[in-house]
Amino acid sequence: MAAGFRSYVWDPCLIISQIVAVQSVYYVFLAFWVAFVDFSTGNSRSLDQFFSEEDIQYTSSRGKITMVAFCLNTLTGAGGLWAIVRRAKQCLDFAATAHLIHLVNCSIYEGFPTSASWWFLNLTCMALMAVIGEFVCMRTELKAIPVTVSSVKSSV
Repeated sequence: MAAGFRSYVWDPCLIISQIVAVQSVYYVFLAFWVAFVDFSTGNSRSLDQFFSEEDIQYTSSRGKITMVAFCLNTLTGAGGLWAIVRRAKQCLDFAATAHLIHLVNCSIYEGFPTSASWWFLNLTCMALMAVIGEFVCMRTELKAIPVTVSSVKSSV
C-alpha cells in the first residue's frame, strides 16, 4: 500500500469542527423528530423532552413518543456521520462523543441521569447511530473506483 493512501493526519481544527457539526446535526434533527412526533400525537413540546430523564420513561405515553423521536434521530445522526465524518473507522468515536456531550448537557440541565430507561435508550441509540453510520460509510468507501482504459497509440 502506498504511504500516502488514506494516511491520517492529526488535524485538531478538523476534528473539533466535525464534533461541532455532528452535535449540531444531532440536536437539530432531534428537535425536528420531537416536534414531528409531538405534532402527530397532539402532545405539547418541551425542552424537558431533550434533557430530562422524567420525560424518557417507557411507562407513560409521552415518554414512549419521546423515545421514538430519539430512535428516529439515530437514522439522521448516522446520515450526519456519513456526510461529515465519511470514515467508517471513526463513526463509533463521533457517535460516542455526541452522546457524551448530550450526557453532559443533561447533567447540567437537571443533574446526572440515574434512570435505567434513560441509560438504556441513550446507549442503544449510540450503538445504532454508530453501526448504521459505519454501514453507510463502509458502503461508500468500498465503492468501485471507475478506471477508464484509454487506448494509447504507439507510433512506429
